[in-house]
Amino acid sequence: MLLLLEAQSSWTVNILIRILLYLAQSYHEYFERTSQSLYKSKKVKMPKPELYVIYTGNKGRKPDTISLSQEFFGGADIDIEIKAKVIYESDKDNIINEYIVFCKVFNKQIKEHGMTKQAVTETIRICKDRNILKQYLSSKEVEVVTIMMSLFDDEQIMRTYAKDIEKETERKTAEKMIKMGKLSLEEISLCVPTLSFDELKELEAEVMQLA
Repeated sequence: MLLLLEAQSSWTVNILIRILLYLAQSYHEYFERTSQSLYKSKKVKMPKPELYVIYTGNKGRKPDTISLSQEFFGGADIDIEIKAKVIYESDKDNIINEYIVFCKVFNKQIKEHGMTKQAVTETIRICKDRNILKQYLSSKEVEVVTIMMSLFDDEQIMRTYAKDIEKETERKTAEKMIKMGKLSLEEISLCVPTLSFDELKELEAEVMQLA
């Protein structure tokens, strides 16, 4: 059996495309590891795939199974198909359900405390009190905090990069507007919210020097 499982907190059927790519890569690695050639007449042996998505948000009216043909081709009979079972929070007492509850507690703590160490430690404390992943969290608390804080760092880097790109784009837009000379700085500031009025004045001075 080849088991592929991915967790996501934001709902997107694009995960089916990722699963397709992961599956192809996994089979490629399997055939290499088992020294099976796809170019010989002998039929290769391959493990049966099982595909799952763990969704840590609220189920609502979302389906229990998602498929490539249904989501991207209106249910048409296409030449390749990917289906994945979706696992939501339930009343079942198992480690997957505990993981989903842990993620929901974590998301709530982020809303209250932001992306901080306090959000992480509060999540661990609450889950241990509720007997959610208690044994694992008790024995691996330091490692869990370290891993989760590193995820914060990665997300913060991406957000900062995105803001930098946005600001640079708006700076170029403001520069064009200043060169056109049809709008006041006050009017331009409404179009480029990431730039302060002082920054616009400095940019105007630079443009005037180059003129």
